[in-house]
Parts: sequence; C-alpha cells; structure tokens
Amino acid sequence: MQSHEVDYRIVGEDLQLVEIVLDPGETVVAEAGMMLYMEEDIAFETRLGDGSEAGVMGKLWSLGKRMLTGESLFLTHFTNEGQRPRTVAFAAPYPGSIIPVDLAQLGGEVTCQKDAFLAAAKGTKIDVVFQKRLGTGFFGGEGFILERLEGDGMAFLHAGGKVVKKDLAGGTIRIDTGCLVAFGPGIDYGIGLAGGLRSMFFGGEGMFLATLSGTGSVWIQSLPFSRLAERVIDAAVGMGRLRLGDEG
Repeated sequence: MQSHEVDYRIVGEDLQLVEIVLDPGETVVAEAGMMLYMEEDIAFETRLGDGSEAGVMGKLWSLGKRMLTGESLFLTHFTNEGQRPRTVAFAAPYPGSIIPVDLAQLGGEVTCQKDAFLAAAKGTKIDVVFQKRLGTGFFGGEGFILERLEGDGMAFLHAGGKVVKKDLAGGTIRIDTGCLVAFGPGIDYGIGLAGGLRSMFFGGEGMFLATLSGTGSVWIQSLPFSRLAERVIDAAVGMGRLRLGDEG
C-alpha cells in the first residue's frame, strides 16, 4: 500500500511536538493517547492494528504478537474529512526529541524500540518483530521485542534527551543497550560483552553493549526513559529515608 504524503513541522527544542498537516482525505496513524490537539474537520477512530493486515489470519497473527509483547492492540487513525488542509499534533509522553524518518529514503523500513513509535502516514506497516539471537534477546535493552516500520512515507519516532544520528559505512559502533533508538536496513544488531570482568562489574557501563555494524543509519538517545526513571526513583527513596530519619 502506498503511504499518504503528509507535511509536518517539528516544534520546540527540548520538549518537542510534531504538527502534521493532512490534505483532504489523508490519514495519519498514531499510538493511542499521543494526540495533543487537532483542528476542525479532523475525525479520529481507534482501530485494531494499522489496517495493513491482509485476511483474518493475518489480523489474528498481528494482534496475537502485540498481545504477547504487551503492546496496545489499538492504533488511532486521524483523517481529514474537510475540504481544506488541517493540522493534528502529537507529543511524546516524556521529555525528549522527535525523529522524522522518510522510509522511502531508508530503503522502505526502519527497526526501533517498541516504545519509540509515535505516528506515521497511513499505509505504513507497523509490525512487532522478535530478536532471533538468544543473547541479543536476553541482554539487549530492547529484549526480544522491537518494532519494524515498513512503507514509503513519513514516520515519527520519539526518544529521551537529545538524539544523535550515526551513518555507518561498513563500520561498527558500540552503544549502551538502553540508548539505542532505531536503525535502518543494512545494519546488523547484536550484543557483546562490555570488556573485562573489572570493567563489567565496576565500570558503571553495564555488562553488555549493543554492537551495530554494516552500512546504514543508527539513531542514539542521550537519556533513555528507563535511566531517567531510575534516577527519579533513587532520589525519591533517598528523600523518604531522610524524612524517616528526621522523624526518628
């Protein structure tokens, strides 16, 4: 299915949102609960999946994978039912950056963390994929579960903090497993040991690093939500202990 052609504008520097302009009859698909605002004539409908599944068995298989992985079964479709261009905006659920991805320029697909997808033009296939390598599944920051977006239109991802894009030309880059956002076709994704035993246990960088090699694009986030949440929880627990000590 050919994707709808949508125009967009990224707003903000640190806490970004994306405005997507829909011509009459155009549709954008988004994760449920990500819509920020929409103009008149924009109608929305929550549906099972992205609408690309063919046949009953295809729909059941797609829904089954999303249930097993804890992903929402529903995606929201926003359609311009008016006679002039209208705007709908989406924002990420935590502070960070929005990444516009032109799938046509990436060979038709991009693989990302299962929580990174924000929205995409209608016609984009949004599929859950499982890592085939046991080590990658157990020790990768994304576990066994990733999402693959396929099509020829625009897709929008979100990530924590700032985002750096690295274009590999046959080389290799090693990344903290939680900091990987997405990678394009031509990139081989695996997990390797961080170093010697001393570095692994006392270096503070974790025991494993994501290893990406090949030719293609890689997106890296500076502040994964898991790292931010961990620091907030640690600070809250510390403050709670101090208060208990003062009361004692």
